[in-house]
Amino acid sequence: MTAFARLAELAGLEGQVIGVSDWIVVDQQRIDRFAQATGDAQWIHVDPLRAAGGPFGGTVAHGFLTLALLPEMFASAIAIADVRMGLNYGLDRVRFPAPVPAGARLRAEFRLLAVEAVEGGAQLRTEAIMTCADAAKPACVAEWLTRHFV
Repeated sequence: MTAFARLAELAGLEGQVIGVSDWIVVDQQRIDRFAQATGDAQWIHVDPLRAAGGPFGGTVAHGFLTLALLPEMFASAIAIADVRMGLNYGLDRVRFPAPVPAGARLRAEFRLLAVEAVEGGAQLRTEAIMTCADAAKPACVAEWLTRHFV
């Protein structure tokens, strides 16, 4: 984990990797719970028998499940001591270049693209590159906008 004492320390770090998350196992149970919560029970995600004959040779995580892991990953990668609250502000340029097979280990690298002052804090534009262990291509690449208040 990368620790910052103050949000202001991020100014001037644009273009640099500011943290790498812990690995998260995306197991079938997590995929099934996400399918239940969202109503997206497509067989490629929840039917291991049918998915075994599908394009990926087994079930894969929903793209939106992969994306929904960003807050957990950010929390394990970066700590900013003087931030009292952070908010998800939105996403730009989201892509899913490769699947996340059930049982895969997934982590994210966070590259700071921009820091903009907002009332009471700063907005960070961070490129999140999520990759499965031993995968040639990222599972997800997104520009994530978060607001942090001190």
